[in-house]
Amino acid sequence: MKIYNIKIAGVLLTLLLSVFSCRDLSEVNENPNGVDPETVNPNLILTTVLTETGKKVVDLGFGEIAGVVQHTQKDAWFSGHNDYDWASQSWSDYYSILVDNQKVYDKSVELGLEFQQGVTLVMRAYLFGLITDLWGDAPYTNAIQGDLGGSDYLLPSYNSQSEIYPGIIADLEQANTLLSKNKDDYDQIYSDGDVIYNGDPAKWRKLANSLKLRYYMRLAEKDPGMAKSGVEGILANPGQYPIILSSDDDAVMDYLDDKNSNSWPGNTELSDPSGSGYRRIKMCATLVEAMQAKDDPRLGLWAKKVEIPLNVDASLPAGTDEIIDGVRYLSPDVVGDELVDTDPEYVGLPPSVSALPSAYNLNPTPGQLSYNPHVSYLNEIYTEPSGDLLKSRLMSAAEVNFILAEAAQMGWSTGDAKTNYENAVRASFEAWGIPDDYDAYIAGEAAFDGTIEQIIEQKWIASWTAAAEAWFDYRRTGFPELEAGPAANRSALPVRFYYMQDELTINETNAMEAVNKLEETAYTQADGKNSAWAKSWLLQGTNKPW
Repeated sequence: MKIYNIKIAGVLLTLLLSVFSCRDLSEVNENPNGVDPETVNPNLILTTVLTETGKKVVDLGFGEIAGVVQHTQKDAWFSGHNDYDWASQSWSDYYSILVDNQKVYDKSVELGLEFQQGVTLVMRAYLFGLITDLWGDAPYTNAIQGDLGGSDYLLPSYNSQSEIYPGIIADLEQANTLLSKNKDDYDQIYSDGDVIYNGDPAKWRKLANSLKLRYYMRLAEKDPGMAKSGVEGILANPGQYPIILSSDDDAVMDYLDDKNSNSWPGNTELSDPSGSGYRRIKMCATLVEAMQAKDDPRLGLWAKKVEIPLNVDASLPAGTDEIIDGVRYLSPDVVGDELVDTDPEYVGLPPSVSALPSAYNLNPTPGQLSYNPHVSYLNEIYTEPSGDLLKSRLMSAAEVNFILAEAAQMGWSTGDAKTNYENAVRASFEAWGIPDDYDAYIAGEAAFDGTIEQIIEQKWIASWTAAAEAWFDYRRTGFPELEAGPAANRSALPVRFYYMQDELTINETNAMEAVNKLEETAYTQADGKNSAWAKSWLLQGTNKPW
């Protein structure tokens, strides 16, 4: 009986703490020294919503998704990053932020604070957008309403993506209206607490409408009529629907150097003094070679040059392997059949190159220490806790202009495709602090060639550290034409996250209904339908990306 009671208690505790219940944990674990959520200023919670969302964007775009879209690769503790060795993936953090966001919204409605209402609707759309983009169908209508009680809210049903995306767009439309006044017409704006736009409603309004463009484009393959009319309607009414067109309006969050939780992930000052995390991340050869082909000056901002280049010289005596003046000289017999890259400046690690990627390019000391003088590390700015270029990029002028370029290239009424494309590239160069390099770059190999493939490839490059958007574009368009490496878990890139096991166990009926709506593919294999290679509603019937 005692053992039975303990098991029951464990199940109940899991039920209370699991994210699908969407409960406010302050109800079950009150801090006597904390602030009463009924009386707290919503601006204080809003800061947490913004900072936690900003960190999640970088966790994705500088983390595992950077491996999927081949911006980076790891040569130690690499299987999830390089090989898509994924399993149960939790959305708990996203729903926790949504719970806090809902507190701000509800309190703002009660107090008549329209600015805060508008911002929280934007953040609600942003977070639910990430959830459905990453997993597929998800709790939406009945989510984050555990306070209402009943199984419909504690064990919420899942909404289809066909319902979630229009819901997101509707929230953004409402936000556009709420944020349409001058700043002086709003009450209780706490500018310092707004880590994105410093309390500027005009910029938040631009973000709301720019996000609408993003989510309309998500539907471009699945519902082209709705997507086209939505995008064209925004562009036809710039006064009613202002958007982000200048890098000055980018939605970015700065990192701080006051403590680890506020600093750039993996920095060697506060987060990882040993530097092991920094050493494990290498530039991916796919990105390096694409940028080198265009003489892209952003490469030097993101990557270090190799410490010791390789030089394979057939004129050298057999058995030669020596370092002279900082270059390692090798005779062909020493190299044998090994894959080597002798570029004297930047060398990327190929995607999922082997079961021992630390050995790539004749590394003399392969292993978990990840010292490889023959492959490019990231630029040393990524060892720092903060800096002018270390930002979480929620949305940028580059992304918006690339969306307009793609739409124009498809024949939609969004202006001239070439002009939009060039504006997008220029905005990226401005955001990375090198506007003077733009003219030479756009006159070279990056000159517009009139293809959607080029537009998406440039958007992929510009999404450095915000790689989730590149992944979502790849799924939708098949560009750039990325190939899985030889050691990857499948011969194709994944297209979604796995539903987490807690959800499948405790909210089984609703979760399994969502799983059964997924479409198995040639790559799902033993995973069944809850697979990273199963297609959600958004991709079903599109023949994309494979």
